Amino acid sequence: MSSGQNIRRVVIVGGGTAGWMSAAALSKLLDRKIEIRLIESDEIGIVGVGEATIPQIRLFNATLGLDENEFVRQTQATFKLGIEFAGWLREGSAYLHAFGPVGGRDLGLVPFYQYWLKLHLAGEASGLGDYVFNAIAARGNRFMRSADIQNSPLSNIAYAFHFDAGLYARFLRTYGEARGVMRCEGKVVDTLLNAESGFIEAVQLQSGERIEGDLFIDCSGFRGLLIEQALQTGFEDWSHWLPCNRALAVPCASAPVLTPYTRATARSAGWQWRIPLQHRIGNGYVYCSDYISDDEAAASLLGQLDGAALAEPRPLRFVTGMRKQFWNRNCVAIGLASGFMEPLESTSIHFIQSSIAKLVALFPTRNFDTADIAEYNRQVQFEFERSRDFLILHYQANQRIGQPFWDRCRTMAIPQSLQQKLDLFRSHARIFREHEELFTESSWLQVLVGQGVLPRGYHPMVDLLADNETREFVANVRRVLERSAEAMPDHAAFIARTCKADPPPLSRERIS
Repeated sequence: MSSGQNIRRVVIVGGGTAGWMSAAALSKLLDRKIEIRLIESDEIGIVGVGEATIPQIRLFNATLGLDENEFVRQTQATFKLGIEFAGWLREGSAYLHAFGPVGGRDLGLVPFYQYWLKLHLAGEASGLGDYVFNAIAARGNRFMRSADIQNSPLSNIAYAFHFDAGLYARFLRTYGEARGVMRCEGKVVDTLLNAESGFIEAVQLQSGERIEGDLFIDCSGFRGLLIEQALQTGFEDWSHWLPCNRALAVPCASAPVLTPYTRATARSAGWQWRIPLQHRIGNGYVYCSDYISDDEAAASLLGQLDGAALAEPRPLRFVTGMRKQFWNRNCVAIGLASGFMEPLESTSIHFIQSSIAKLVALFPTRNFDTADIAEYNRQVQFEFERSRDFLILHYQANQRIGQPFWDRCRTMAIPQSLQQKLDLFRSHARIFREHEELFTESSWLQVLVGQGVLPRGYHPMVDLLADNETREFVANVRRVLERSAEAMPDHAAFIARTCKADPPPLSRERIS
């Protein structure tokens, strides 16, 4: 078999989280068999969307063979059990979208939550968060890694991280360069296309250097230097569903309690994030400029921090949506170059990771088979669209009546794919995860219930269990979860014992 058409040179345009995650993964998996060059400029700021992640990041780190304690120390990381949504249903409301399962074991093919729902609708069971292990642990500021205890919630704890994305990129740069990645400092000023095929042949730097490649990965952020400016791929705008178009980010001093969860707090024209790291707290206000001025947004953000601001708020403008193709000719867009969804559910870094995994699964030859490209685009589009629906749910299912921004969101038309999920849930609380949809049944359930979407009834097979047995089954699950959470150490104490970072020099807040 001839290998004459194999990819020989990969060029990554842009550094930051997307660029260095791509470089690190390919350097590990390609094992120096293919030349990898990464072009970035220290003059161009790194832009991204938050420092919180979801549990899949652990798979990425494990693929690279990273030591988790060292990773946590090097990135000033903390642990994350979920996201608290404060005020999203109405002022004063709060719920946790926690990682991991809801409740305990299912009974046959009927999930636990259906039994909880029967009692809850009858006023005999408390809120859903009392039956979610990670939510109970998060409320108590507790954390530990999984323990070898059979039939215990402690045996499989789902968690992710909050980390400094700039430090993570630096960490991965060291990793990638040690495995042969060649970093080139400079600005790309021109993209050279083949006159017949339209494929990218090379990029030219401001210095005059020409860098040729077979496969180009665009990690240039919103600019989409290759995928959009050179290849004119096109963009699908979703701002009619997700109208926030600006953000301000600012770090502040740490709070006394190191919480193991992200907080998203609804504000008059959007929402505010709070991400606790070991050395500071990352904060930001994501908002729609139709309903609040930049100055008003900055005043709102700065007036609601846990500690003193450590920098001036950093502005960011964006349009929510996705490229019409994520892979066009011999160029694959990864990170913000591929599209943008606000960091409400901490998906940005996951989309980078997922795109890399799909690229590896469909890694091309220099023939660039159209079937491979089409399948990549289909898979990424599906993930983007279903994640989009999940974000829309948070906005549309609100009861913040009388607030123009929230009234707009509550009354807007929604995608048919989301409407179908809502209709199915409102009947008998049925939730089905389609294909490799990112968010699980547990995620949809927690947000649906948290946003006040309650079904008219429950699964009829629940009634096959006697009422007294249902009560005991549900009550016992809650007791087990609470006792297990009580056995966990304090989050800050766990970090201090296993992976405490050294105090870092002061640095500019990065959104990533």
